[in-house]
Amino acid sequence: MKSIQRRCPVCDGSESQPELTKAELALVRCMNCSMVYASPVSAAYVDGSYYEDAGRPFYLSPAKLRGDYSPVRFARELRLFRRFCVSGRVLDVGCSTGAFLYQLNQRYPGAYDAIGTDVSSPALDYAEQQGVTIRRKSFLDADWATGEFDAVTFWAVLEHVSEPRAFLEQAVRVLKPGGICFVLVPNYRSLAVRILGARYRYILPQHLNYFTRETLRRAAPAGLHPVYFTTMHFNPAVILKDLRGQAAPSDSERAELLTKTTALKENRWLLPLRWGYAGAEQLLQLVGLCDNAVWVFRKS
Repeated sequence: MKSIQRRCPVCDGSESQPELTKAELALVRCMNCSMVYASPVSAAYVDGSYYEDAGRPFYLSPAKLRGDYSPVRFARELRLFRRFCVSGRVLDVGCSTGAFLYQLNQRYPGAYDAIGTDVSSPALDYAEQQGVTIRRKSFLDADWATGEFDAVTFWAVLEHVSEPRAFLEQAVRVLKPGGICFVLVPNYRSLAVRILGARYRYILPQHLNYFTRETLRRAAPAGLHPVYFTTMHFNPAVILKDLRGQAAPSDSERAELLTKTTALKENRWLLPLRWGYAGAEQLLQLVGLCDNAVWVFRKS
């Protein structure tokens, strides 16, 4: 399979040093801006064909779909989204099976004119079956009108793309003046990464970019101004499992863990346990160590 050597996706620098290796995956650190990224990478991850073919069994598995469409799945993202955007035209980039937009429409009917886009046709087929409006072209190639949207969301997307700056520059173009861009990515400075290093299951081949608060901020073009940063999500079960040092979990094992985590969040008899979990997550938020880093940007 063809491999592609990459320059730094944040500053376009060509000088890097090894960061870590994990099986066939090699991460390097830019010597100019400290961004960590994968290089070389399979062409299937760069052109998106992986998500059309090999990724289908996981993303469309019953367990993954149940987790994605659970009301608790996007609870944090929805609270954050409503804080900065209470109505308007919304584009969810990398919408996958459409769960975020489905929950947005269910909770706030009539408040948003929402569209999703992705490179995976099977995922978009499922989203459309759930009543989500989709556009069947890649975000970079579709003929979006300039200033078309009040909000653009990238929920766990920019870690997958070879040119994240191009996506953020396109967001600037399609947002209205004052429009909001939401970006969530895995946090390379999370507690899980600090404890597990290369054993962490989310250091994996389809993740091309490993952002921190600082490098994600540097990736934003001049037209996007930062207005809010936080970290969110914390899954201690992942840390405990990955500490055992076993081989990378299969797609079915990842989906099974998602099912168990969702059930814990939904079970009303486990409310005291959830309070303890929420307290731990809040403490990690204070020091920026949760699993995901989130920036909210506003277009000037």
